[in-house]
Amino acid sequence: MNEKLLNYFNGSWQASDAGEYLAVINPATQAVLAQVPLSTATEVDTAVQAAAAAFVTWRQVPAGSRIQYLFKLKELLEENFEDISRTITLECGKTIGESRGEMRRAIENVEVACGIPLMMQGDVSEDIAAGIDELMIRQPLGVTAIIAPFNFPGMITFWFLPYAIACGNTVIVKPSEKVPLTMQKVFKLLEQIELPAGVVNMVHGSKEAVNAILEHPTIKAVSFVGSTAVARYVYSRGTANGKRVQAQGGAKNPIIVLPDADMEMTTRITADSAFGCAGQRCLAASYVITVGEARHEFNAAMAEVALERVTGFGLDEAVQMGPVINQASRARIEGLIQAGVDEGASLLVDGRNPNIVGYEKGNFVRPTILQDVNPAGNIAQTEIFGPVLSLMHVNDIDEAIQIVNQGQYGNMACLFTSSGSAARKFRYAAQAGNIGINIGVAAPMAYFPFSGWKDSFFGTLHGQGRHAVEFFTQTKVVVERWPSIWSRQF
Repeated sequence: MNEKLLNYFNGSWQASDAGEYLAVINPATQAVLAQVPLSTATEVDTAVQAAAAAFVTWRQVPAGSRIQYLFKLKELLEENFEDISRTITLECGKTIGESRGEMRRAIENVEVACGIPLMMQGDVSEDIAAGIDELMIRQPLGVTAIIAPFNFPGMITFWFLPYAIACGNTVIVKPSEKVPLTMQKVFKLLEQIELPAGVVNMVHGSKEAVNAILEHPTIKAVSFVGSTAVARYVYSRGTANGKRVQAQGGAKNPIIVLPDADMEMTTRITADSAFGCAGQRCLAASYVITVGEARHEFNAAMAEVALERVTGFGLDEAVQMGPVINQASRARIEGLIQAGVDEGASLLVDGRNPNIVGYEKGNFVRPTILQDVNPAGNIAQTEIFGPVLSLMHVNDIDEAIQIVNQGQYGNMACLFTSSGSAARKFRYAAQAGNIGINIGVAAPMAYFPFSGWKDSFFGTLHGQGRHAVEFFTQTKVVVERWPSIWSRQF
């Protein structure tokens, strides 16, 4: 398939002037799905100018009227739910069930953003002095931009986009060049809801487009999700150019298992966390610290569920795990597995070089478990971003929490236990922005911020919920006096 994808500027589809295109490849079959342009800085500027022109009138539209477009969008997303989910699986590789879950969370953010008339209300204090009132109001920023990752091509843009436009901003989306088809379909739905031209725009591309976004003086805010190295780059370069930036980075997410945990539930949930989406998510469990007597039962049970996990093409409803995104990622993951062995870990389950019948060319790595991993070693600190789980062991929960808090990342940390006292100690002391108690993927609902600490997040305000509203608005404080005959009597 040689379809060349289009950009979307000022309410219409535009062929790119790019001199270079990349193939969009199905990671399970290696089939070419489309060609995506690596758009130029000039094209980014065209989108920005359209967004800036649209902002002048869009910000004047009442919030109650702006959200009517989101109600229409939700309806269209529901009607096209299966088609978009299928597209996510085709270009990203995750299972169809995981793709459906992703789109459900995307729609959830649209629903929450429909509450903007209440969520962006200000505050008023009457008579701060005789006859003087003071009020704080929220106003939109202007042109905003979203730089999205490959691993959730449908959901993550919706952490930001519905809030941005509901608050009165205009938006430019740069999808990952690895998975642009999902957002192409979403923008066809956005076209149907008949937003004013220029309110939403899309520019395909890679580093040149990203740099153009980070440097453009008209763009006021940038939202990003990706690796820590790139998040740090986006944050530093964007803020250096005077922009608000929220940049979600990588992770190395721990799970602590206490001896009193329900082992059947714990192993099942941990497997879903570690191997779901082939480990390619910022909330995937990266390592497990077993405490005391939990070790032998848990390790044996995890090996069993890892070996049983069905790996294959994600459109097969029976498949539980799909491929990783590309061949380079597969090679990197397998190299890190070997690095762990070279550091002294042993392979409890080795998922390298699998034979997936009918999909021999796919980018598959089966679930892999490294045991006896050194907490101070390189592999314990490196984000693998694949279906690899590292096992460690300590004698008590305090030692486990210490290992958790020594890590550079702070995206998520989870504990499995039946002890309320242990759960409270962990919740209080663990240095991570998203905490799970008997939960393997502590993904916040859309009305809570998607938190993150340390090297997992750069910025102050996160995506989703009230944090998104605060990020996409600026406060204005007004102090006013209206002299009258009545006020002069005092």
